[in-house]
Amino acid sequence: MEKRIITLCYRKIIDINSPKAWDKLMFEDSYKEFKLQAQFYNQDKKYNTFSELIHNVKGSEKLHFLVSGAIIDYLRKLNDIIPDIANNLGKPFLTFKHFKFEIINSDLRNIDKHIIAINFYSEPLIWHDTIAAYLLTSPIIATEGDVLTDMFAIQPFLTIHSIK
Repeated sequence: MEKRIITLCYRKIIDINSPKAWDKLMFEDSYKEFKLQAQFYNQDKKYNTFSELIHNVKGSEKLHFLVSGAIIDYLRKLNDIIPDIANNLGKPFLTFKHFKFEIINSDLRNIDKHIIAINFYSEPLIWHDTIAAYLLTSPIIATEGDVLTDMFAIQPFLTIHSIK
């Protein structure tokens, strides 16, 4: 059987109702940074929402990148492990090197409207099989003999991003 190499993408959405401490810290610090960075694009204070800035102010799409600086240290604390995804033994296993930060919504007057997303892109995996709603994968390693695998549920916001 030919090896199928996949990369997964997990989209983590964080808002005011996110319950985990790590999520709350990311939420609060990204909002503070948004308010700070938005000042440059909103010097006349004509706009209140992220959407208004994007639609009316040239270059304001850079806010995604500019605000992402506030969350880098939190991502480092993950030690390259994608949060919220565990194998059937309950062990976090999915590693990442790349991510994309996105502001979904925000309002300079109301932190409750702030919503962000982080797309985590896994390191390449060998996709061995799909069993019901589970993927059976293993890391790409050069080894002979038995290969250690991970089986995990396909779940919301987790998708196969690319396949070779």
